[in-house]
Amino acid sequence: MIDKNLFRIDKTRPVLIGLAGLGVLQALLIIGQAYFLSKAISALWNGSSVASQTTEMGIFFICFLLRQVLNFLRDRYLDSYAYEQSKVVRQQLLDKVFRLGPNFVQKEGTGNMVTMAIEGIAQIENYLTLILPKITNMMVIPWVILIFVFTQDIRSGIILLLVFPIIILFMIILGYAARAKADRQYEGYQLLSNHFLDSLRGLETLNFLGLSKKYEKNVYGISEDYRKATMSTLKIAILSTFALDFFTTLSVAIVAVFLGFKLMNGEMMLFPALTTLILAPDFFLPLRDFSSDYHATLDGGNTLKSIFNILDKKEFEEQENLSLDAWSEADSLTLTGLTLKYDEEATEKTLEDINFSWKGYGKIGVVGLSGSGKSTLIKLLGGFLEAEEPSIRVNSQLTNHLRLKSWQDQLLYVPQDPYIFHASLKDNIRFYQPQASERDILIAVERAGLLEVVKDLPEGLETIIGEGAHALSGGQLQRVAIARAFLDNNRQILLFDEPTAHLDVETEAELKSTMLPLFENHLVFFATHRLHWMKEMDYILVMKDGQIVEQGTYTELRQKKGAYHEFVEQLKGE
Repeated sequence: MIDKNLFRIDKTRPVLIGLAGLGVLQALLIIGQAYFLSKAISALWNGSSVASQTTEMGIFFICFLLRQVLNFLRDRYLDSYAYEQSKVVRQQLLDKVFRLGPNFVQKEGTGNMVTMAIEGIAQIENYLTLILPKITNMMVIPWVILIFVFTQDIRSGIILLLVFPIIILFMIILGYAARAKADRQYEGYQLLSNHFLDSLRGLETLNFLGLSKKYEKNVYGISEDYRKATMSTLKIAILSTFALDFFTTLSVAIVAVFLGFKLMNGEMMLFPALTTLILAPDFFLPLRDFSSDYHATLDGGNTLKSIFNILDKKEFEEQENLSLDAWSEADSLTLTGLTLKYDEEATEKTLEDINFSWKGYGKIGVVGLSGSGKSTLIKLLGGFLEAEEPSIRVNSQLTNHLRLKSWQDQLLYVPQDPYIFHASLKDNIRFYQPQASERDILIAVERAGLLEVVKDLPEGLETIIGEGAHALSGGQLQRVAIARAFLDNNRQILLFDEPTAHLDVETEAELKSTMLPLFENHLVFFATHRLHWMKEMDYILVMKDGQIVEQGTYTELRQKKGAYHEFVEQLKGE
């Protein structure tokens, strides 16, 4: 009934113990209500005056009010507890996702990750506020009531005791069916989130290529599948609610019939019979409450399971003994026989037998056709991927990955599709340097060719850009990322993955003259298919099918007429 992952949330056990104690107190108050209400009615039936029953009715109302107060205080505490713990889970999720890197997000789906971090956390918060009190009430209150019922009428106690496990068994069967439906619904929800977000992000391109109608039908088809899965889950939920109401009502009716026979035969007094009859519905009430919200908690339970599956993902093993000061001319980086798989489940290696060595500053170009492994190599150097064996040597220190704080603190990464936050243009540019001055930001803006863009924006640097805000073109977003690089002079290792892919030739030529001075006294890895950059590189790596098939200076490679020459001819042919 309770997902074991629930106990991994902080303070869950103390909260459950407290709720169990509260459940005992609530059961006693329920018994108090039934006891004094029955006592007052029985006395009135026997001819007593209403005034003589003031004390019993007063105690009944006190028990009733105390129950409401306890429920209010419990719900208020649980709301606070669930809110705080859901924030903790969200932070744990985000920290884990950042540590796992962009490859994991790409594999799981951006839409799925965003939905999980926003709507999924809200579902977990709702799950905690529902499941904790209802499961403890169901496990405590009926048994306290049952003990008291046995003191009033043994036959009624036996009926309740026999019916309860039958209802539980029936609900378990329906619960498994509902969970299977909910799992399929959740998978459909993940697929819909990923597909919708991917289609939304590529809407401009799809429209340009005349494929928007086709993808509109795809989104519609997936949303229809999700709707059908949701309706199928609701059918099970409605069926289980009907079945529970039917059995509990039937059970109370059977108790009432037997109590009626006893009363007519004079085998039982009105007071214990009435007390038992009033308590019978309350005996089943926690079970009905749990069942009514069980299906509402399935999404939260599935999300909780998915999040903890992510939190349990294996990370790179930290190597605390590895450290690196600011990169200098004396430092060296060597890759020896490096092999890795982009995905653990993949059968083929993404990079294989990579051998490369460099010392000090310099500009290293990385070229190759799409799928040759350029971006994978850049991600490896960024610390996002892990080699199968320790094959990376930084100075004298050997490791199988570069997810080292001392290394990554020196990195500046400009990807092909940089992420733009929902924030002002100024805040996006000073992402790496939040304390940067206005003057430094303007210099970076000018060097990145964004000056005219800033002038055209309604609020200049203060204009909010990003999702749902002022839209910039792909080339303008790329220049925002490049402006980040211009602004940060402290990071010595620069990684560029097709940084000018979205720029036209004229804009790229303007940027090139301002970017090249940035490369001085830095270690630069520049992956691109724009060949004019290679003349500016100190060394070139030619990649094909995940391997470095040729390396050397621009002059050496042109004279060899080998893999680099073949690559150039292929681009000319395209």
